[in-house]
Parts: sequence; C-alpha cells; structure tokens
Amino acid sequence: MNKSELIDAIAESAGLTKTDAGRALDGFINAVTTALSDAEPSKRSVALVGFGTFTVKERAERKGRNPQSGEEIIIKAAKIASFKAGKSLKDAVN
Repeated sequence: MNKSELIDAIAESAGLTKTDAGRALDGFINAVTTALSDAEPSKRSVALVGFGTFTVKERAERKGRNPQSGEEIIIKAAKIASFKAGKSLKDAVN
C-alpha cells in the first residue's frame, strides 16, 4: 500500500474527503517526526497502545567494507527511527 492508497482507505474508513484524509495523514507524519527529532531524549517516542511504538535508537560506530574495493571503512554512529509493533497489530497480522 502506498501513501495514496492509504489516504483512500482513511477517507473511506473515517468518512472524510480525500483532501481531509491527506491532511490528517500529513499531520500524523509531522507529529511523529517532530516527536522523534525532539532534543529531549525522554520525549523521543510515540506510543499508540495496541498499534505500536515509534522510538529513536542509537547505532554505534562500526567497521564495514567498501564493496567495490574491499577496503575497510568506518561507518559513523547514527540515530535511527524504529517501530515496535503492539500486541493488537501482531495478533491481526498472525
């Protein structure tokens, strides 16, 4: 499912116009992005009970290999967005 199909599904499910559903989806995406990029580490998560939790995880610096030359390189440390599915979502999928 792509973004357009998701907007159509939201519009149909919630009885909204496609424009309103698109704005709602964009608002959700912006809210999650803002929460995860917040400077305060204690606020870097969004929990939707039953659906799942979006969090920020730290990835340590590590060694890798350049696939073209085989040369060893250092991959910088990074913060990554992570999603852990909640029980209701897991049950629905299985």
